[in-house]
Amino acid sequence: MKYLLMIHANQQTWAGFTAEETARAIAAQDAFNAECFASGELIGAYGLAGAEEAKVVQVRAGQQTVTDGPYLEAKEYLASYCLVDVASQERALELAARMPFARTAGVEVWPVAHEAIQPNQT
Repeated sequence: MKYLLMIHANQQTWAGFTAEETARAIAAQDAFNAECFASGELIGAYGLAGAEEAKVVQVRAGQQTVTDGPYLEAKEYLASYCLVDVASQERALELAARMPFARTAGVEVWPVAHEAIQPNQT
């Protein structure tokens, strides 16, 4: 079963880290990722740029508009995510709890309900 593990944070979270703490946190996450890649459970892990660098694309009546950043009603935003393929929801929850950023930010665990099939797959 595939699960998306999403790490939420905000600008205050990152601003509160010293350069050394940031380096240690990234190194800890990289070590966790390496362990999960080695077990075959981690499909991919991606850290996202800050919300101020994001864009929102909408098409209405055939017209495309692009605006700066997402409109955030909440203080937190999606900062990073991992896609895992594990045997059970319990294992997904276990991995989420072991993620280093679970100690400073929330980690949402969402089951993947639909997966796109590549055209050359049957």
